[in-house]
Amino acid sequence: MTATELYDLHCHSTASDGALSPAELVQRARLQGVTALALTDHDTTAGLAEARAAAAEAGIRFIDGIELSTTWQGKCLHVVGLNVDPAYPPLAEAVHNLQNTRLERAEQIALKLEKKRIPGALEAVRKAAGEGMITRTHFADFLLSQGHVGTLQEAFDRYLAKGKPAYVPTPWVELEIGVGWLRQSGGVAVLAHPTRYDLTASWMRRLLAEFKAFGGQAIEVVTGRSTDEEIKRVGDYARRFELAGSTGSDFHNPANQWVELGRLEALPDGIVPVWELLPKA
Repeated sequence: MTATELYDLHCHSTASDGALSPAELVQRARLQGVTALALTDHDTTAGLAEARAAAAEAGIRFIDGIELSTTWQGKCLHVVGLNVDPAYPPLAEAVHNLQNTRLERAEQIALKLEKKRIPGALEAVRKAAGEGMITRTHFADFLLSQGHVGTLQEAFDRYLAKGKPAYVPTPWVELEIGVGWLRQSGGVAVLAHPTRYDLTASWMRRLLAEFKAFGGQAIEVVTGRSTDEEIKRVGDYARRFELAGSTGSDFHNPANQWVELGRLEALPDGIVPVWELLPKA
């Protein structure tokens, strides 16, 4: 990446749980100096057309993306697809099915919150999501707005995380199948934010070996929350397993001062940038 190039290959709009519309997101990226942007909403490609048009007007290279929820060894893992074809029939069908899955999960979460004497959640998150995917972040926003928690993180810690009162296990697609959809649609499969999964080193090595065997090509080395130690550790994994390195802020909301579009450290030396696997602009 030269001094004039700034890639942000992981962010979210109102098509899932982001605060900005796809067009607003692109404009903010432009103001932050981003020159190449991938919109990677959770389990949906609904915002891509709007973002693509806005990027063309703003002079930003746009990459069609998605953040797919998958299951591996009983754990939920997220895989970013870059340069996907949203019209590829198996992927389009999967996105449709995932929308139904998320709606069913939302209904179950709302019921569990009602049992905790917290009514009105389903109506509120449906209104907040609009045409977009309903995610747990919508419920966290609701709990915060109603004064049940003091922060978004507390909403997960007290209600929404695994083992908590409103947690609902979800049957996401198996990792191998999800990676296959992304690859077959023409995309590059990137393991998203690998340090969030709380895996031991041995489990991470096992995951990366299988991810690569399934067709995974890259790993997110730099995120908007990465520490220097995490970047070094994930960079070492990228080299060991010969995976390309990706950089993405995972931006959701301008109210979060800690994560901003384009505010990313450089990839460590000796790692192939994932954008070298993408078609030339």
